[in-house]
Amino acid sequence: MKKISTRIWLLIFSFLIITVVFMYVLTDYLYERLYVEDTEEMMVEVGSKLQTMYTGSKVTDQFIADIEQYTNYSNLNIFAVRNPRELSACVPFDIDFETLIGPEERQQLLAGEYVQKIGYEPRFDRQLISVVLPLVDQNRLEGIIYIYFPLAKISELANKEVISLFVSAFIFLIVISYLIYKGIRHIMRPLSNLQRAVEQMSDGNYGTRVPVHSKDEIGRLSSTFNKMAESIQQEDEAQKTFLATVSHELRTPISYVKGYSEAMQKGIIPESQKEETIQLIVREANRMERLTNELLLLARMENEQAEITLYPIPLAETLREVQKILTYQAEKKAIAIHLDADDALIIKADEVKLKQVFINIIENAINYSYEQSKVEITAFEDNGSAQITIKDYGIGIPKEDLSHVTERFYRVNKARSRADGGSGLGLSIVEQLLKQLQGKIEIESEVEKGTVVKITLPLMEE
Repeated sequence: MKKISTRIWLLIFSFLIITVVFMYVLTDYLYERLYVEDTEEMMVEVGSKLQTMYTGSKVTDQFIADIEQYTNYSNLNIFAVRNPRELSACVPFDIDFETLIGPEERQQLLAGEYVQKIGYEPRFDRQLISVVLPLVDQNRLEGIIYIYFPLAKISELANKEVISLFVSAFIFLIVISYLIYKGIRHIMRPLSNLQRAVEQMSDGNYGTRVPVHSKDEIGRLSSTFNKMAESIQQEDEAQKTFLATVSHELRTPISYVKGYSEAMQKGIIPESQKEETIQLIVREANRMERLTNELLLLARMENEQAEITLYPIPLAETLREVQKILTYQAEKKAIAIHLDADDALIIKADEVKLKQVFINIIENAINYSYEQSKVEITAFEDNGSAQITIKDYGIGIPKEDLSHVTERFYRVNKARSRADGGSGLGLSIVEQLLKQLQGKIEIESEVEKGTVVKITLPLMEE
């Protein structure tokens, strides 16, 4: 029973069998027990009313005749006799008088109580229920009223219809089992489709999807699977693109280093150009080193499972330190860095990661600003958070590129980026770092007018 559909089918089939057996037992109880009790109560009620016709003294022939006359209009068999042995002449079967009215029964009758008997009558092959009611006068048992009723109607019904009952139950089980089987197949079809889709995905077919035909639990499960499959497919495509881009980015500097090194080894490059060639080799080697370091940093950040420890940091002081670090780089392009930060801002962060975020963003602002322009940095409190704004007056970013600038290896101006050594990973690293610092980044830009980067970080709670 490995299939869940088989287990469900067997469970329902078991419940059906239990239901049929229970209904049979319940029917037998209702017809055999409750009906017998109702019949007994009816017989006692009729006998009690007939008892009221007895006025005492000897049981007269007129009284016996009146009882026999009543029997002609009743579905009960009723007899009145002076002595129980006289019943032999009345009933069409033999009576065991000692069993019918023994010492205990006689005392019960003398006390004015009735005696009830149920037994099997071999001569007629049926069950009989009988009631004996006393005719007592001054503590003397002058006679009895004997009432009996054949239970053949109930017994014969059970005996005759038992085969029909079982045949009907069998046909019912077959029909219901077929309907249940079809229903389970209909219900399990989405799960079967889901199973096949999972197997296909495990074989590397990430484009697999399952149709969704309902909004129940299975439908929601199928929708969730499709979303998961789409995410896995996108991640797989992104990984392939990432590997292809990394290969391309590394192949270019490697080809430079290899080509110029072989040229120098073979003496192809003139002596006057060797110094320039060495500088080019060093530049490309530095570029490879920077690229691999950034890739390792990205991989490490994505694999970090534990949350980093955030501690109080004075934001203005950190920004001033970053300003000093980048002053020399800015002065080479005659770019002024203006800082306006609230000294009261204390944020929760990691200092190393925070500096790396600011350095990457401000370096971009410097690299893509025009000479003799400026970079403005402001920091202030906004709605319980620290708002840091870094604004440059450079070449800007086209609107169609803004939503992609944090993607790995994405370049707005590929030729310029390669020339100045950019890898296209800076903003991807910034985005990952800000996630760890529980911060957010927002970029606004206009071509030829500049770019504004807004960073939101949590303040230290008082």
